[in-house]
Amino acid sequence: MAMSKWVVLTLRVVLAIALVGSLVVQVLIVALLWSNMEDAAEGVGISLAVIAVLGILCLQVIAVCVWRLLTMAARGTVFSPASFRYVDIVIGAIAAGSVLVLCVAVVARFANHAVEGDAVAPGMVGIICGLALVAAGVALLVYVMRTLLAQAVALDVQTRQLRSELDEVI
Repeated sequence: MAMSKWVVLTLRVVLAIALVGSLVVQVLIVALLWSNMEDAAEGVGISLAVIAVLGILCLQVIAVCVWRLLTMAARGTVFSPASFRYVDIVIGAIAAGSVLVLCVAVVARFANHAVEGDAVAPGMVGIICGLALVAAGVALLVYVMRTLLAQAVALDVQTRQLRSELDEVI
């Protein structure tokens, strides 16, 4: 059974807007972040800008993979081994994003008090570490969903084999 055309179209519009918006953020906002870090400790601005670009890249990779999975779902072919490649890439991108969030906490911790009057509250570093943990949890959740997809693909293959055998008998 194929997905509703409206659902597919709506999600594609959302993904396209997100991709265009992420490109704008990468080009404009990261450049502004870089230029506004002149007062920050040496290396902090560069580190945060690189982390931001890589983090946005992770989101872009996820959006492209979701687009491909959506195309497969619209065609009714999502329950095939080809879908695993995209799900695996999504899991990797989420895990990489989790590591990048943890990198923000590390940068914040080592940048703490590097410049007079520039203090990062220890609680803020803890919250950022918590966000990294949540992102890692999302990667694990998608992994569990991948396992369910693998079971569904195996069941689909088995169903086709049984139908083929039944057709031969009839």
